[in-house]
Amino acid sequence: MLAVLLVGAPRSLYIGLIAATIGMLIGIVLGFTAGFMGGWVDAVIRTISDSVVVIPALAVLIVIGAYVKTINIESMALLLALFAWPAPTRFIRAQVLSMRERGYVNMARISGASSFDIMFKEMMPNMLPYLAASYTGNVSGAILAATSLEVLGLGPTRIPTLGMTIFYAIRAAAILRGMWWWWGIPIAALVVVFSGLFLMTTGLDEIANPRLRGRKKAAAA
Repeated sequence: MLAVLLVGAPRSLYIGLIAATIGMLIGIVLGFTAGFMGGWVDAVIRTISDSVVVIPALAVLIVIGAYVKTINIESMALLLALFAWPAPTRFIRAQVLSMRERGYVNMARISGASSFDIMFKEMMPNMLPYLAASYTGNVSGAILAATSLEVLGLGPTRIPTLGMTIFYAIRAAAILRGMWWWWGIPIAALVVVFSGLFLMTTGLDEIANPRLRGRKKAAAA
């Protein structure tokens, strides 16, 4: 089990990082474009993202995973990334809409800066805490989705991960046989990973949101 944790835990985290990174990059491009450009561009991107959000991602991934013969870490991460971009897109779009009329953005327009420079050189640095908090949340969601697929036996069969360890434990009736360490230790590792990511998201959210900092100071007083 120690060997499984040393090999499987980093790979489970790796899947989440790849999927969240791809989804976040797509969300940044689409969110900034929709929020800053507005008009029909905003309408098209918003409609597409809203349509993808309502699709039951896990059910679709189960169907796709059942038809894919060989699944490795990279292919699973790409499958998860298909549904990892709508939430960041909507979040970033809302932030850009609230920031595009601020003084420093208007000054950049007056000075002749291009739309690309305004979005990614002026506005994006002010959103880094928000983006970091959204990214850690996406990593947690991607790991949870990957674990759900792996527990159903749709993960990388030749590569040890935490989810596949739980799947093999269930298939071998480890619960009925009293072999708690086979399934309990991977679950405990997942709880630690999710707790750490949740604490990171909460801390970054407090940095980005002045209201949360004010409430925390008021509660301490």
